This record gives sequence, C-alpha cells and structure tokens, in this order.
Amino acid sequence: MSLYLDYLKEIEERKGQGLNPQPIDDGALVAELVAQIKDSKNEHKKDSLIFFIYNTLPGTTSAAGVKAAFLKEIILGESILEEITPTFAFELLSHMKGGASMKVLLDIALGGNQSLAQPSADVLKTQVFLYEADMEQLESAYKAGNAIAKEILESYAKAEFFTGLPDVPEEIELVTYIAGEGDISTDLLSPGGEAHSRSDRELHGKCFITTEAQDEISALQAAHPDKRVMLISEKGTMGVGSSRMSGINNVALWAGKQASAYVPFVNIAPVVAGTNGISPIFLTTVDVTGGLGLDLKNWVKKTDADGKTVFDESGDAVLEQAYSVATGTVLTVNTKKKKLYNGDQELVDIASALTPQKVEFIKAGGSYAIVFGKKLQTFAAKTLGIEVTPVFAPAKLISHEGQGLTAVEKIFNRNAVGVPDGMVLHAGSDVRVEVNIVGSQDTTGLMTSQELEAMAATVISPIVDGAYQSGCHTASVWDKKAQANIPKLMSFMHKFGLITARDPKGKYHAMTDVIHKVLNDLAVDDWDVIIGGDSHTRMSKGVAFGADSGTVALALATGEASMPMPESVKVTFKGEMKAHMDFRDVVHATQLQMLEKFGENVFQSRIIEVHIGTLPADQAFTFTDWTAEMKAKASICISEDETLIKSLEIAKSRIQIMIDKGMDNEPQVLQGLIDKANKRIAGIRSGENPALTPDANAKYSAEFVVDLDKIVEPMIADPDVNNDDVSKRYTHDAIRELSYYGGEKHVDLGFVGSCMVHKGDFKIVSQMLRNLEEQQGEVAFKAPLIVAAPTYNIIDELKAEGDWDLLEKYSGFEFDDDAPKSTARTEYENMMYLERPGCNLCMGNQEKAEKGDTVMATSTRLFQGRVVADSDRKKGESLLASTPVVVLSAILGRIPNMDEYKAAVEGINLTTFAPPLNELSTKA
Repeated sequence: MSLYLDYLKEIEERKGQGLNPQPIDDGALVAELVAQIKDSKNEHKKDSLIFFIYNTLPGTTSAAGVKAAFLKEIILGESILEEITPTFAFELLSHMKGGASMKVLLDIALGGNQSLAQPSADVLKTQVFLYEADMEQLESAYKAGNAIAKEILESYAKAEFFTGLPDVPEEIELVTYIAGEGDISTDLLSPGGEAHSRSDRELHGKCFITTEAQDEISALQAAHPDKRVMLISEKGTMGVGSSRMSGINNVALWAGKQASAYVPFVNIAPVVAGTNGISPIFLTTVDVTGGLGLDLKNWVKKTDADGKTVFDESGDAVLEQAYSVATGTVLTVNTKKKKLYNGDQELVDIASALTPQKVEFIKAGGSYAIVFGKKLQTFAAKTLGIEVTPVFAPAKLISHEGQGLTAVEKIFNRNAVGVPDGMVLHAGSDVRVEVNIVGSQDTTGLMTSQELEAMAATVISPIVDGAYQSGCHTASVWDKKAQANIPKLMSFMHKFGLITARDPKGKYHAMTDVIHKVLNDLAVDDWDVIIGGDSHTRMSKGVAFGADSGTVALALATGEASMPMPESVKVTFKGEMKAHMDFRDVVHATQLQMLEKFGENVFQSRIIEVHIGTLPADQAFTFTDWTAEMKAKASICISEDETLIKSLEIAKSRIQIMIDKGMDNEPQVLQGLIDKANKRIAGIRSGENPALTPDANAKYSAEFVVDLDKIVEPMIADPDVNNDDVSKRYTHDAIRELSYYGGEKHVDLGFVGSCMVHKGDFKIVSQMLRNLEEQQGEVAFKAPLIVAAPTYNIIDELKAEGDWDLLEKYSGFEFDDDAPKSTARTEYENMMYLERPGCNLCMGNQEKAEKGDTVMATSTRLFQGRVVADSDRKKGESLLASTPVVVLSAILGRIPNMDEYKAAVEGINLTTFAPPLNELSTKA
C-alpha cells in the first residue's frame, strides 16, 4: 500500500493549499484501493471506496482499466460488496464513457448470461464513445445472430442515446457578472504563467481572474441558487487571444455545473457573453462544453439626426448603452423564441447562439457526444442495412448557383464529409471536414491527452497525414514543473502516433522549435486543412484553424473537425513598399487601414484571403500569424506557382532534417509528407494542379486594398495602457507611426523572437550591429535585448553564413542545451541574451520582463500581464514592432526617431515585398 500512503501524504499537502484530493489516473494506485476495499477489516476501506467511486478518472487511463475490471467482478458476482451492488456497478460504468468500460459492457452484453446481458445492453444504449474495435465486436456478434447485439444496433440506428436525453429548457435564468471591460483574453481566464497546472483542474481554477472575482461569483450563486452566472466582456469580445480549453474549463468550474457526480472537477454548460460576442476560437470551446455564448450588442454606435455615426476627438465611434447588463442583473434566455429578456422586455435576438446544431450540443452536454453519436448512428444503420433515421439537425448546406468559390470554399468543398455528390457549398454552410495536419503544443497538450483518454481514443486516425507534439512553450526553462509534465506528455503522444519534439526514449536531441513554424513546414499542400492547439495555428499554405485542446483531440481521434464555413475578406495590395520599411510594418498597416476604411473590424470571425503572391511561406507567415490578433477565424495565402514550389522545397528540406535527426516514427509519417510535397510540386509544374486560387466571380464579405505608398514609417501596435476608456486598452487596434513617440518614449527591454520572425529577422539583427559599429564604433545596449530564434535550423543557417558569430560577440548569455536553465530569469542586464529556440517571452509562462517594464517586442501578445506584469511604479507595457525597431530601441533605451532608424537600416535588405503583377484568380 505504498502508493496509497503516498497519496494520503499528497492529500495532506493539498489541504494546505485549500485543495481536494487529486483525481486518480494511476492503475497501480486503484489496484491498492481495490485490495483495501475487498478487505472488510482494512482501516482504509471506507476512504478507499470514496476514492474508487468518486475520484478515479474514466476513459483510457490505467486507473479506468482497473476500475472497470473490478466493477465487472462485482457484476459477475465474483466479488460481493454491500456498498457497490451490481446495479450501482452498471451505473458507475455508464459514467466512464468508453475505453475499458465499453469492453466490460460489451463482453457482458454479448456473453452467455442473459440476466446480465439486458442491463448491460441498456447501459450501452446510452453510450456514444465507441471505436473501431468496439464496433467490430458488436457487428460480429450481430452477424452471428446475437439478439442483444441487434437490439443495441437498432437503438443506435434510432440515436436513442440522444433522443432519450432531456430537452433543453425553454427558459434559462441568468444572473450577470461583468468579468472585465473591453476585450477579455483567455489569459485572464487561464494565465499563461500557470500553464503547468492546467491538467490539475481544481488547482488551475485558483488562477481564474482574481480571488476577488471568484468570491463575487460565489456570492452571486449563493444569492441566486436557481440561476446560472453569465460572465460578460463589457464593451468587448470574450475570449480573445490564445485557444485555451483551460479558459472555458475555469469558467465552467466556477460558473458551470458538474458533468458527472463520479468525475471530479469536470464541469460543463458555462454561459459567457460579450458586447461584441465571443472570439471564434473560444466559441468552439463553449460548444465543446455544451455551453452558451451570447453576442449581447448592448453598446451601439451613436448616430446623429441624419443617421450618421458620431465620432469623438480621437476619431473613435461614440458608443451608447442599448441596455444594462451590470453585475447582478437577472436575465432570461428563451431557447424557443431565441431572445434574451429582462423580465418582459426583449433585449436582443440570440438566434446565432441557438442554432439547431448548438442546441444539440447543449442537450448532449457538449459537441463531442454529437460528433461520435452521428458516427455511431451511421455505423449502426449501415450494419443493419437500413436508412439513417433523421434525428440530428441536418448539416447546414448553402449553395448559390452560378457563384464562384473563394479559396476557403474550395478547400472546404474538397475536404467536406457527408455532402451530397455534386453539391457545391458556399460560406455559411456548417460541415464536417477531413483534417490533414494536426498540431498539439506542450502547455495545452496535457489537456489534449486527458481529452483523448476521456473519449477513450488510443491511436491517431489514419485519415491524418501527420501530427506533431511540440515542446516550444516550455523551452525557456527546464524546471521541475516541465520535468514532471513534458516527458509524460511526449510519451503519451509518441505512443498515440504523433511526431514528438522530445523523444521519450532519448534517441534524438530535443527540438524546441516553435510549433507554428513546424506546422508551416508539415503543411505541404495548399489544399490542406490544419488544426492546431494554439490560436497562432495560421499557416501560409492551406487553411489552418487555431483550436482548443479538445478540438485537437477530436481531430487526432477521428481525423475530422466540424465547423461553419466562414465568409472571406479579400485583401490585395497596391503601390510600392519603401526600402526602409519591413514587412511587419505592412502587416500592422493592414489592420490600421482596414479600421480607417470600414470603421469596424471586418476581419473578425472571417477568413482573410490575402493575395500575397511573391513571398515564400516563411515570410508570408508573418501576415497569417498576425491574423489571430485581427480576430480573424483564419487566413489563406494566395501564392504564385513558383513561390509555392519554392516554399514546398524549403518545407521538404526542413522535414528531411527532422528525419535525419531520427524523429520519424514507425509508419514513416515524415517521409510520407515529403512524398506528398513531391506530388504537389509535380502537379504545379505539369499545370494539372496549379497553386490554389479563388474564382474570379467568388463573393466576399468585404474587399480591401492595402496601399503600400501610405506606409512611410515603422508601425507599432501599442497597448494604450493609459487610455481613459478602459475598453480600449490592451487591444491590437492602436497602431501608431514611429513619429508618434517623438524619439522619447523609454524602453526597458527588447525582444526579438516568437513565431512572427523568420531567418531574415536575425540577419537584420547582425547587419544592424555591423552598421552601428561602422557608424559609432562599439555598440552598447542601454536596455536588455532578448533574442530567441523560433527554430534550430535558423541558428544552423546563421552559423553557416557568418551572422551568428557577430551575435555571439555581443551576447552576454548564450543558451546551452546540455545545461538548460532550471529557473526563470527575473532580472536582466543591459546586454544581448541569445536564448534557446522556442516561445520565450511571448508565452509569458516561464520567462517574463521585470514588472512595470516597457517592452518593445516582435511577438504577438500585448495583453495585460502576458509578457510583463504591472508594478507599483507603473503599468507594464508590451509594444509590438518590427525587428529593426526593437533592436534599435534596446540599443538606445528608447523608441528611435526616423533619422536614427533610417541610419541604422541603411543598406540592409529588409523583408521585401511587391504585390503580384497579375490578379491571382481563375474563372468560375
């Protein structure tokens, strides 16, 4: 009972943190519990029963295997317990939702004991998480004439596992809680700095917003026990930024309801809302948990007597409150009328939150059950040789005769599942698509593995061409938390069938390359669909969707994803890019010019189809990556044939490096991707399958031309931390020219790194140092400069080309893979740090700037507390700019003026870009 005693010791330690016992996933510990339960005189029997019944994790965990086996013993009468009768044992199996429990139920149902077969069948009829082996066992029994098998299949064919569930209530009573004013990022709901604790749901819940907010939510629940607390982003969008399942898990933990009495800290059905709705990625997590996400529209633009929008002195639209949702307001959702009410007063139409599909998610307790349920019903009907009974809401299929296709519509049409032959789909359709590439990152991967265990998946779907588990988010510091979590994660994912950044057996050197960069290489077809566990899964080949850990798990297990086909916004370019400008400035100017033209963010929740043409994938990624901050659903690069071929050749060479390191697995997934890339290149060169382009008569939600001639100064995204309007702080919409700062704003730290940079950025750093050496002699830093390449191959190429020598000359610290840092740096000196490839400061979960610093960075995140926290002396600021601006700011200790900037970049070939000469589209 050594494991049990260790568990008791851990329980005492957790009590000191105000925590309950950790849920059990270890089969060896459950085996000790079972031994103590069987011993009627054992002093630990009572507690062991409680842990066994209420605290053992289901699915494919080893703990679930031991639990299911013992419950089978009880049902068969091999073990007799007063506390767990056979009837209760069946109930417990029903809550285990697949994996080992499914095997037990099938064995009993299809066995020879008729008195036990029927109750087992009755439980099976409520289950949906069946996999190929389970279905094959059921099918074989049916074909052998087993009556119970037929009965189960007939139930599945009618989808009684769904129709037997209670209907969604006509009215849902809510009480409001304003979680924040302005956009609320998932970093507020689940801070990056607490990423290590995400798999421990109760512990991670402690970091949700603030302890004060937790107390206020609890007080609302106590005052309104019959109502659900709705968390609101006032004057903003809920859930912007990273794609964190842990964010919605925390919301559900504090304001949802328990999914099962026998599964601890897994809550569902949260209600969230925003004045401007819910971020697309976050809305997916709401669906996963069977929750409700509302677009309140409770602040509207003020208009004058002529109906024209009124603007303030800053040029921003003046907002007026349409209705109040102040904390403590009691509201009612009517799910039939699809309206939100305050008493008898109708406030807003919420039909978009209550589509037939979303209502099904709510009824089933989450989207997974619907996905697996549809698959199960189809299997059962096919096995029985009957037509599928219409039960689920039909897929939303929209087709406009004679209308051409955008790029995303073409990709969805090629990859769609279950669409009638010959039917052409357009935006607004809601379909299942096959997924080609899947990525899991290391701070959400532990949750992805938990999701896979919970849905009883054991091996990657054969539909998926390739999947990768990264190690980049924990690359900076190999501390005790990383050492405890990451090897376990890599081992699980390696066994599941993914290519892993770290080899569980230690055969190859750990690769901490940024996941988005790796996925951008693994996506070797511009028709690919990519799903990744990070909001910056925004590839410049194919269409990529950042997703929560659960959607990633579903894609890995089934090879499919269900989603609406978004509308597209077409972005093209005109004019000439100035020699002293960087492509990052074009990216920021795109957002600024879009807001100036439309007065609102037309990119939000849509696809940005960017006709970039002449930039290879590495450099084009700078644009697609930023589309996460534009609140777009995804983006697609329209490339010229030769550019795409060049990008694919680069990708092949990078994949070959991974193979040479020994990273390919037994099915030779990486070699398969090289073969796929070769086939794609051959298709382009032969003219049979040229680079993806939209049709000339495709229809767009909006079209927008970026004027390169207007971009004459570096562009900086400013968090605007002192804006009087709190809702306008920490958005990515305050884009300012360099001259705005007058060469005076102090900078405490510079950071060149993250997924937004490529090899060219690091050559710029070395070339700037050479320039400044020639102009002023030795270069001195007045602020620290952190330099972190996103990939090892960039460093290898810089070494071969002579740039790394100069970076080493000026560095006061250079990473050592043989002796990685074990503690996070908290103070910095005025020098350059060459950090290990990975996310570094951008992630904010390990390394951070000093509190209250003003940081100039090439990264993507300017949210409060992400890269830098506030201090007593001042608010932390994370300003985002191009590499040359960041480097010069660190050298000067302030934002440079235009003369200083131009002198520093003179003669340097910054990331050049010119619009395609010809419109990249085809006739319908």
